[in-house]
Amino acid sequence: MRIRLHRFLPRAWVATLAVVTVTGLGIATLNPLSGDRDIPAASVAGEPEHDGADCAVGTTPAGSNTLLPDPFTRINGTRITSKSDWRCRRAEIHELAERSIYGQKPAKPTVTGSVSSTSITVNASASGKSASFSARVELPSGTGPFPAVIVFGGLGADTATIKAAGAAVINFDPYTVGREGTARNAKSGAFYTLYGSTSSTGLLMAWSWGVSRIIDVIESNGGNILSADGTGVTGCSRFGKGAITAGAFDQRIDLTMPIESGTGGVPAMRSIAQESGSQPLSSAYSEQPWLGDAFSSYTGNPGNLPVDMHEVVGLVAPRGLFIMENPHVDWLGARSGSVSALGAAEIYKALGAQSNISYWSDVADGTHCAVRNEWKTPMTQSINRFLKNSGSAPGVFRISSKKAGNLASWRNWTTPTLTDGGTTDGGTTDGGTTDGGTTDGGVTDGGSSDGGSGQDGCTATYRLVNPWNGGYQGEVTVTNTGSAAITGWRVGMTMPSGQTITSVWNGTNTGTSGAVTVRNAAWNGSLGARASTTFGFTVNGNSSNPTNFTCTVG
Repeated sequence: MRIRLHRFLPRAWVATLAVVTVTGLGIATLNPLSGDRDIPAASVAGEPEHDGADCAVGTTPAGSNTLLPDPFTRINGTRITSKSDWRCRRAEIHELAERSIYGQKPAKPTVTGSVSSTSITVNASASGKSASFSARVELPSGTGPFPAVIVFGGLGADTATIKAAGAAVINFDPYTVGREGTARNAKSGAFYTLYGSTSSTGLLMAWSWGVSRIIDVIESNGGNILSADGTGVTGCSRFGKGAITAGAFDQRIDLTMPIESGTGGVPAMRSIAQESGSQPLSSAYSEQPWLGDAFSSYTGNPGNLPVDMHEVVGLVAPRGLFIMENPHVDWLGARSGSVSALGAAEIYKALGAQSNISYWSDVADGTHCAVRNEWKTPMTQSINRFLKNSGSAPGVFRISSKKAGNLASWRNWTTPTLTDGGTTDGGTTDGGTTDGGTTDGGVTDGGSSDGGSGQDGCTATYRLVNPWNGGYQGEVTVTNTGSAAITGWRVGMTMPSGQTITSVWNGTNTGTSGAVTVRNAAWNGSLGARASTTFGFTVNGNSSNPTNFTCTVG
C-alpha cells in the first residue's frame, strides 16, 4: 500500500497557469505505510508509468496455440502463485505485446509543459530532437482540482456525462502524435519526429505515448486545475483501440473506457480470426499503421502470437475498466470482445478485484459510436469510484445474446487462487484482498448463499452479482466438499417464471428457463479436495433469485 499524497498536501500550490518540467530520470515510488487500510481507488501522484520495468523478460516463446494463452503462466513455464508474482508476470505480458502486436513504447523523454483551464501543452525532447503538441481542456462546474478523462479525437464516452460526474474532459487529437494515411516507412507526428519515421512502433502505441506525456505534465503541475491522482481515458472505434492501449501501458491511468474498439482493440485475436463478419486481422493491419510492423507475421496465424488481447486488457488490472461494445455491427467483433473481457476478468478475479472490471454490449441502438443511455449509470459509477474515490464500482457484465462469446471453449487453463495479501500495480483497491479474504467485491449487496445444498461431495452457492431493470448477472461457486479430488460436476437450479438465461461462461448449460443444468467446462471439472470454481450467467427477466440449487459429482 502507498501513502496518498492528496491526504497530506495542499491542493492550491500554483496559479491558474503553471509551467512545469519533468526530467527523464523516472518517477520515485512511495514507500508503503503499514496499517493504512483506507486506500482510495485513484492512483497516487508519482506512481510509475510501468512498475515492472526492472523485471527480466526472457526470449519470446515459439510455438502455436489455438487457445488463449494462460495469463498466469510465466515464459519459463511456471505458474504464478501469489499476488506479488503478478508484477513481473505483468511485465512479461507487457513486453511480449510490444514485441508482437504494438512495437516498443520508448522510455519517458524529457517533458515540459503547461496546464491552464482551457488547454495543456506538451513539449518532449529526446536524443537532441524536440516535438510539441497540445490538448483542449473543458472543466466541469465547481471548484478544482478536477480529475480528468482524456478523450481520443473528441470521440469516446459521452462528455456531458463525464462533466456531470465532476470530471474534466481533455480532448486529445492523436493525429498530432501519430498521423494516419502514411506509409509504414514514412510515419509522421510528434512521436515519429522524436523516434524516426521508419520506427516499427505502430500508431496505437504512439498515441499511448502521447497520453502518457499529457499525464506527465498534469502530474508535475501540482496546481489547482487538474488533479494528478485521478485520470481516465476513453475513445470509440479506432480511438477505442487507442484507449485500451493507453490504459494497458500506463499504470497511472485509473479508469480505462474503450468503446466499440474492434479488431486491434479489445477483441481476442484468435477469436476474431473465426468470427464471421468481423474485420480480419490482415485488414486491420493494412488499413492504417495502427499495429506495430512485427504484427505482419501473425495476421494469417494468430495462434503463433505469444499473447492475446485478454492478457493485454488484463494489464489494466486491478485498475478501473469499463468496456463498451456494439453487437449490431459484425465488423466490430463484439463476440470476440466478450471472450477477451471474460478472460481479463479472470485476472481481476485472481487479484481480488473482480468488481473493478465491467463489460456492456447489451444495447438497443446499433449506430456506431452513439451516445447510449444504457451506459450512463455504470459510467458515472466508474468515474465516481475510480477518479473521485466515492461510491462503488458497477462490477457488471451485461453481454448481448446476439454476440455472446464462450470463454470455456477458448481456454484450457484454470484461474489460480493467488495467495498472500501482497499487491502490485498500485495495490488492489476496490475489491482488494488480504490473505485471500475479500473486501468490497465479495458477497455484498444482493449477494446470497441461496441454495448451497450439496450432494455427492459438492455444493453450489449462488450470489447475485448485479441486477438491472430487465435482468441480472449471477454467479455460482462450486466447491468439492470431499477429501478426494473429483473429475466433473453438474449444478441444477430452477429459474423463476419469466426468466431466460442469455449467456453462460465457465460452464455449459442445458436449458435456459425453468429447470436448468450447468455442467463443468472442459478445463474446470477437476477439483481437488475442498477446492472451488465458479461459473457465471446473465438473465433477461425479473430479478428474483434462482432456487433449488443442487450439485452432483460426475
